[in-house]
Amino acid sequence: MRSLQVAEHGGPESLRLVEVPPPAPAEEQVLVEVHAAGVSFPDLLLTRGQYQLQPELPFAPGTEVAGVVLEVPADSPWRPGQRVAAYTPWGGYSEQVAVDGTALVELPDEVDFVAGAALMNNYQTAYFALRVRTDLRPGQTLVVHGAAGGVGIAAVQVAVALDARVIAVVRGAEKADFALGAGCEEVVDLERVDNWVERVRELTNGGAEMVFDPVGGERFAQSLRALAPGGKALVIGFAGGEIQQIPSNHLLLKNVDAVGVAWGMYLVHQPELLGSIGTELMRLVGERGMQPLVGSTLPLADGAEALRRMDNRAVLGKSVLQVR
Repeated sequence: MRSLQVAEHGGPESLRLVEVPPPAPAEEQVLVEVHAAGVSFPDLLLTRGQYQLQPELPFAPGTEVAGVVLEVPADSPWRPGQRVAAYTPWGGYSEQVAVDGTALVELPDEVDFVAGAALMNNYQTAYFALRVRTDLRPGQTLVVHGAAGGVGIAAVQVAVALDARVIAVVRGAEKADFALGAGCEEVVDLERVDNWVERVRELTNGGAEMVFDPVGGERFAQSLRALAPGGKALVIGFAGGEIQQIPSNHLLLKNVDAVGVAWGMYLVHQPELLGSIGTELMRLVGERGMQPLVGSTLPLADGAEALRRMDNRAVLGKSVLQVR
């Protein structure tokens, strides 16, 4: 089978399309024929050897796929021929991948494979952040940083589907238009606003109930100032490259919370959560019309280019590799 593999940790440039034997599923694993693979930030870190998981070289990145079940273990609830999306620690940039049975979500007929792959990591993370780690309610205001990126736009769409008010923080007119098209009520463009915190306070009459922050660094410290009393700042990641120390005096004096959101690590202890969140996401697709915003679809052989575009913030929304 074809597999886009990392032979040495050199970033996207180290990826090579090679022929390898199909994987041999371990006990309790399901073999999936991959039709589409999502491109995510962990994939980029994996190519550089900077992710918390360190697979043995050579390996294929790819933590989210969609396709068709080929083989199942005895007594599995899954059956060959089912259309599924799946989460896997790595290996998704291949024509077949073996995944744990708890890491599968059934795809309704109306959700194609590209959309199915796009609905995994980012949308699972967004729902986990907004409804498991916190409890976003209709009418509450959520501020989303990096709102035109993969996980940011997922948070926008999930929040809108949950009837929350969303304020997007982006940089540039193109990203502002993209976020507005996803259902944001307001957009704060960092190229046009000198003080985004003050602008959010103006729009919210004092502060937002929640801030969704995949950027990190100084942005997170500023986010605490944009919260209303009792608000929550969600730590999603550090795409800005800096891990900011949390000023605990802000938490104390404003009575606000900093909430860690590590969906993948949570699944280690509660693997069944992936399935339950997947069911809720498919409900939002079917009942609320939520559709993942895929900004770029490339063939498997162009996986390095897809990662470069993501690294350079040149993609709006989600990138997906078309494997079949």
